[in-house]
Amino acid sequence: MVNNGNNFALSYRDKIVGKATTTSNASLNYQKGENFSAAVYDFAGNLFYGAMPQTFMGLGIVVPFFTVAKQGWVGGIVSVNSEHHSRLKKFKSAFYYFFVLLLQYIPYSMAIGAGIKFGVDFYNFNKIQGWYLWRYKIQKIWLIDLAYIYLIVIPLFFIASCFEFMSTWNI
Repeated sequence: MVNNGNNFALSYRDKIVGKATTTSNASLNYQKGENFSAAVYDFAGNLFYGAMPQTFMGLGIVVPFFTVAKQGWVGGIVSVNSEHHSRLKKFKSAFYYFFVLLLQYIPYSMAIGAGIKFGVDFYNFNKIQGWYLWRYKIQKIWLIDLAYIYLIVIPLFFIASCFEFMSTWNI
């Protein structure tokens, strides 16, 4: 939509990017030239405000699908720069854009998928026990599985943020 000049998509892009550039610690540090600090703030934001809440929302099984749809929308509308020119017209900027999306897509998918799996297991196990609040049970193995997933997710988010903010391809 943004690459075709849709005013709604472009104005929404300008609104969220404008807000991020003035309030996000990652953006503010990046503007000051403190790229590593920007990467650390971005990493923390992706992990604590993005992935972990969506993992928790996986208990609702279908809820993360709506948040992922919004993430996809935002990922698409930032494919244009502040002058509303496509970042996909030049190889270097297109590669950077898609590689950052891929680097973030992998850990988000793992974290969200783990949450949904946890939710399905929780539902299936507890429907046998009966839906009494004081009888809800969480199996230890489910928590161990989440911990293993996050042992992979955490460094992947860090790598993604470091590439996003420290790459010379970021234009």
